[in-house]
Amino acid sequence: MILRARIVLPISAPPIEDGAVFITGNRIRAVAPFRDLRRLYNEKIHNLGEVILMPGLVNAHCHLDYSDMAGELPPPKTFTDWIGSITAAKTGWSYSDYARSWLHGAHQLLKTGTTTVADIEAMPDLLPEVWDATPLRIFSFFEMTGILSRRPPKEILREAIEKIDSLKHPRHRAMLSPHAPYSTLPELLKLTATTARKHNWRVSTHIAESEQEFEMFKNASGSMHDWLGRNGRNNSDCGHGSPVAHFARNKLLGENVLAIHVNYLARGDATLLAKNKTHVVHCPRSHDYFKHKKFERERLANAGVNICLGTDSLATTRKIGKTKPELDMFAEMRSLAEHDKAVSPEEILRLATVNGARALGLAGKIGELTKGAFADVIALPFNGKIAAAPAAAIQHSGRITASLIGGQWAIPPGY
Repeated sequence: MILRARIVLPISAPPIEDGAVFITGNRIRAVAPFRDLRRLYNEKIHNLGEVILMPGLVNAHCHLDYSDMAGELPPPKTFTDWIGSITAAKTGWSYSDYARSWLHGAHQLLKTGTTTVADIEAMPDLLPEVWDATPLRIFSFFEMTGILSRRPPKEILREAIEKIDSLKHPRHRAMLSPHAPYSTLPELLKLTATTARKHNWRVSTHIAESEQEFEMFKNASGSMHDWLGRNGRNNSDCGHGSPVAHFARNKLLGENVLAIHVNYLARGDATLLAKNKTHVVHCPRSHDYFKHKKFERERLANAGVNICLGTDSLATTRKIGKTKPELDMFAEMRSLAEHDKAVSPEEILRLATVNGARALGLAGKIGELTKGAFADVIALPFNGKIAAAPAAAIQHSGRITASLIGGQWAIPPGY
């Protein structure tokens, strides 16, 4: 079929006025002005009218199973306060509560333009049932901790690998997520690094998220350091440099690693991340929720780090008035534009598409409209001029008008 639109935004190429995308099966065969494709191919035409046609958004970090906590946790004074709040909030949640919350979050992402999501699975037993309930393309990263449970790292990893091996799906993938440096032992980090490289798996991990975490590892001091010490953590791995340096020592930086947040950097950290080709995932609304210092996007970008965007969870998103927040990558793009005036609309779109694709190992396959890519396409209402299309796209709010994932309508036009 051929999809025709007022504007086509391929992301990896210049915008096309009165453009079209030719799709065969689950792949894109051509992207060009409509007049060229109409002349070459005699296929069914879907004229989507006054819209921007662009690649589906790539959400590089999410916690779908916390979606029903939207607006429930007021912004905390400190990060450790928030850990206490979410631990209390989860008390009493059942399997059904987590499943319902996961599915609500997936529906929110779908209707707001995400087609691929990298999700942290705190409840891996939800899979594969929840996978089968959504058309989204899911990367499920199994969360591993172990500090408070005092379980041996080899046992934690073995359990995760067994679950991964039990899951086979043509569209979804399961991989590993050692939660964070403060919640996992160095041995688990090293074992994860070795296992992931052996199997060619991606790894997603929170790192340098809070000032308290940074102080814990850099100076072996502070409230997080003392709190975890009182709860039995062996803090002998602290005091030897930043959280990023800690991961480097434990071999958990690399081209297959998604470093989530990276809000606090020591001198040399950006270079270390770039040298190891580690991807950084920024979550603008979560960043604002905790009132972290300004995200050092330019410093990371200048060092050569691939930066992408994620939503994080709705347990770390501010409630505005009486309206509960929803998972929405356009809201993340708008938040970034509001807080970082130096970044262009075109670059913001890249952070939410091609950069996320690269982080997930699917460069050229998702996040752009190009020959050979999966037919993951979304449409937004637009009747302006071509030069205004990128800025209009990042300011889009509300439902999209259509979504195609792998060549199948996830949201049909006019639905």
